[in-house]
Amino acid sequence: MRIRITWDFGEVFADLDDTPTARAVLDALPIRSTADTWGEEVYLGARLAVQSEDDARQVVEPGTVCYWVEGASLALPFGPTPISEAGESRLISPCNVLGRLEGNPRALGRIRAGHLLTVSRA
Repeated sequence: MRIRITWDFGEVFADLDDTPTARAVLDALPIRSTADTWGEEVYLGARLAVQSEDDARQVVEPGTVCYWVEGASLALPFGPTPISEAGESRLISPCNVLGRLEGNPRALGRIRAGHLLTVSRA
């Protein structure tokens, strides 16, 4: 399962695992939302009817595609956040892990709060 995340001047692709939340994301596509940022994390609103999964994690590798249940948002960390320790990517709370970005996740660093993002099938 592959998705494409685009904004006015860029795009990234991601491979999603076969999880309940990843299937819910695919069913909701396309998703259009404005970006917010928190340290080196981009997140965008995506209301889904899902629960926190048993393997939800707070610390993930940069480039991990996540769903933040409490914030109803896709979370795309590409580096440290304000609560990270020793350079890790630490999310605000445990999130469902959906998959992984292809290529260098630092490409997300060009996104600023307020940019319109579109998530679609690739």
